[in-house]
Amino acid sequence: MVAKKDIRSLSLEELKAVFVENGDQAFRAKQVYEWLWKKSATTFEEMTNLSKTTRELLDNHFVINAVKVDDMQISKDHTIKNAFKLYDSNIVEGVLIPTTNRMTACISSQVGCSLTCKFCATGKLERLRNLNADEIYDQVVLIKKQAEEKYNTPLSNIVYMGMGEPLLNYKNVLESVNKITSPEGLNMSPQRITISTAGVAKMIMKLGDDGVKFNLAISLHAANDEKRNYIMPINESNSLEALAEALKYFYEKTETRVTYEYIAFKDFNDSLQDAKELADFCKHIPCKVNIIEYNPIDGGEFQQTTSERLNAFANYLESKNIIVNVRRSRGKDIDAACGQLANKNKEGLEKRKMKISK
Repeated sequence: MVAKKDIRSLSLEELKAVFVENGDQAFRAKQVYEWLWKKSATTFEEMTNLSKTTRELLDNHFVINAVKVDDMQISKDHTIKNAFKLYDSNIVEGVLIPTTNRMTACISSQVGCSLTCKFCATGKLERLRNLNADEIYDQVVLIKKQAEEKYNTPLSNIVYMGMGEPLLNYKNVLESVNKITSPEGLNMSPQRITISTAGVAKMIMKLGDDGVKFNLAISLHAANDEKRNYIMPINESNSLEALAEALKYFYEKTETRVTYEYIAFKDFNDSLQDAKELADFCKHIPCKVNIIEYNPIDGGEFQQTTSERLNAFANYLESKNIIVNVRRSRGKDIDAACGQLANKNKEGLEKRKMKISK
């Protein structure tokens, strides 16, 4: 028996060809495409303006590999953390982060991650595979629905800051952005989207060549190579000098201000000397800095810095005319750090498998 093909892997032109080959009208493809990407249908039965025969044709040949919510935690501060189950039973995470003036979806781009950053719970998970564009899109749809149903507020922003390194899944990530921003899709503004990277220099340059319209954030966390090598092994092959050159190229091509994400770890990267090094790095291109309060992970070696040191760090940067935002930790009473919920779901799944095998 031939396996059914994922219908969302087809382009509009390929869908047209399917209908013509089966003796139907080409315009049916546009109707189906609208159901898939604008109305976010997860079954063919939902496509009510198609005949029963057409729906059966689709059901016989194709499948919609819709992402589902497998586990959900709601924090006292209204943050919602999701463990999303994929068609192959893998788990990724997505978070709804409500604040006073925005409703943000934080989404994943890979199952696990290959970068092994020391401070990240996802770094404990091996990278199993890239997410397809439709799997990234689905996370946005599900979180958008949560924002509307639980808080009666539309989704305003999307950040690719969940599990995985987006630029190591370049094609699918850009395709997902296209589906989210297209008038034939969710029609969100690309300026409401931020993609965060640990710093893959050559792919940052490719973003510039491709003239992307979304925002770019760099997970920096240290502005000297010795410290960054220690916490982020990617820096050994993408040094701060290489990163700076790539960012200059990106800015020349797009004229988009870059954001540096900087988690302040107690007694590691939170001194005034560290702030000075960061201020020097900020001179390369127009930028702003988000200083992030750390969510410690189970078994991790880093701790949250003190309010005094964090404030002194931020004040120093501001004294150098750098735009600074301090991001306070969210979801402290749930598994808030990226990868924690997926780790727990993975451990639970393995325990269930062990029980079954006994």
